[in-house]
Amino acid sequence: MTESEKRPPRIDEVARIAGVSPITVSRALRQPEKVAEDKRRRIQAAIEQTGYAPNQDAIRLRAGGRPAVASASAASTLVAAFVSNIANPQFSRAVRACAEVLEPAGYRLMMGETAYSYARETAMIQSLRDLRPAAVLFTGVIELEENREALRALGVPVMETWAYPQDPIDMLVGFSNFDGGRLVGEHFGERGYRHVAYVGRGGGRGVLRLQGFKEGLAKHGLRPAAELPVEGPAGLAEGRRAMARLLEQGEPLDAAFFGNDLLAIGALFEARRRGLAVPGDLAVAGFGDIELAEALEPGLTTVRIDSDDIGRRAGRMLLTRLGGGTPERGIELVELSLVVRASA
Repeated sequence: MTESEKRPPRIDEVARIAGVSPITVSRALRQPEKVAEDKRRRIQAAIEQTGYAPNQDAIRLRAGGRPAVASASAASTLVAAFVSNIANPQFSRAVRACAEVLEPAGYRLMMGETAYSYARETAMIQSLRDLRPAAVLFTGVIELEENREALRALGVPVMETWAYPQDPIDMLVGFSNFDGGRLVGEHFGERGYRHVAYVGRGGGRGVLRLQGFKEGLAKHGLRPAAELPVEGPAGLAEGRRAMARLLEQGEPLDAAFFGNDLLAIGALFEARRRGLAVPGDLAVAGFGDIELAEALEPGLTTVRIDSDDIGRRAGRMLLTRLGGGTPERGIELVELSLVVRASA
C-alpha cells in the first residue's frame, strides 16, 4: 500500500480534482451560498470521488456552538501565537501587547511564523494536538476549512486578527483591509495621480486591499496601470526589487501603493538609489504605519494600524475566556485611518 493510499484524502486533492482553489472548497463547505453552482457541483463530485470528509469532532463542536476550554488544556499556561511575517514589527508589537495582558495572569506566549504558507500553517496547527496550549492566537484568519476544524477540535480559545470576516472560528479582533485600500485609492485620486500601481500579495488580505484600492480609484475614474504580486513574507529587499521591476516595465507611473510598509520603505530606498524624487517623480504609500514610516525622509504616507491596541484587545478577550468567562463581544472592529506624510 502506498503512502497516499494509507492517509485520508485532503482538501487540496478535492480542489485539484474540482479545478478550484482549496479556499473555494473551504468556502463551499462553510458558506455554500457564496460559491457558484457549477463550482459547488464539481466540488461535491470531487468529495464523493475522493471520500474526503471534514473532521467529525469539529463538526460536532461547531453544531454545539463556540469551542469551550477543554479540561485537558485547562492546566496549561502556554498560549501559541502564530505571526504571518516575523520580520514585520507590527505583528511582533501585537504579540508583545497581548503578552503584557496575559503574563501577569501566569500565561506565557510562544511564537511561530506561518510565512503566509498554507503548508506551514497546516503543519503548525497539527502540532498543536501534542502541544496542548491553553489558547491560540493568529495574526491573520484561517481560510482552509480543515484547519478551521482542527482548531475547533482543540477545544481551546482561538483568536484571529488582522482581517474582518463574518465567520471567525471563535474570537476576532480585526479591521477591514478593503477599507484600508480604499483610503489609499481615494487619496491618490484626490492628489491628481493618474498612473498608479499596486504591489502586494495576490491572495488573502492582499486581495481585499487591492479591491478596496480599485474602488477608491474608481471614484475618480481611475484604475491601476500595473499590479505586481509579491508573495510570502515581504520585507525591504522585496520592496527594492519590486520598485526596480515597476520602473523597468516602462509604464509611466506617478504613484504606487505597497501592501505593507516594509515593501514601501524598500521601494523608497530603491527610488533614492536611482535618483528619483519622492513624491515629485513618483509618490509612494504603504500599509501599517510602523515606527520607521514617520522617521524616514520623506515620511511615508500609510494606513495606520494600531498593533498595540489589537494585541491588548485580543489579550483581554483571551484572558476572559481562559478564566471561564464570556467576553462582552466576541468580535471587535479596529478602525483604520490614513496618515498623510510627504511621500504621497
